Amino acid sequence: MDLIFKATLGAAVVVILAMLAKTKNYYIAGLVPLFPTFALIAHYIVGKGRSLDDLKTTIVFGMWSIIPYFVYLATLYVMVDRMRLEASLAVAAVAWLMAATVLVTVWVRFQS
Repeated sequence: MDLIFKATLGAAVVVILAMLAKTKNYYIAGLVPLFPTFALIAHYIVGKGRSLDDLKTTIVFGMWSIIPYFVYLATLYVMVDRMRLEASLAVAAVAWLMAATVLVTVWVRFQS
């Protein structure tokens, strides 16, 4: 039942995005995926199962995680003028993955 709820929630978000993309305020579709759905879940789970310091560490890491998302957006912004949309999205996703890898590597090194 929990899995059905999550799938339904995901489908609802896709429908909302599709509807917003067709309005005169289509750019708001870029804000919807940033609603902290998964962050709320993660923070609840960490907050209930670990110490307050662990929760605060998770929150700070989440703040730094904005950097890979910015790298994704900046890469996509540049690439959509140079490549097909699908290729641009793929390149931007790889850029996010690279930035996220650097972030985690640096985080682990300085947290030790």
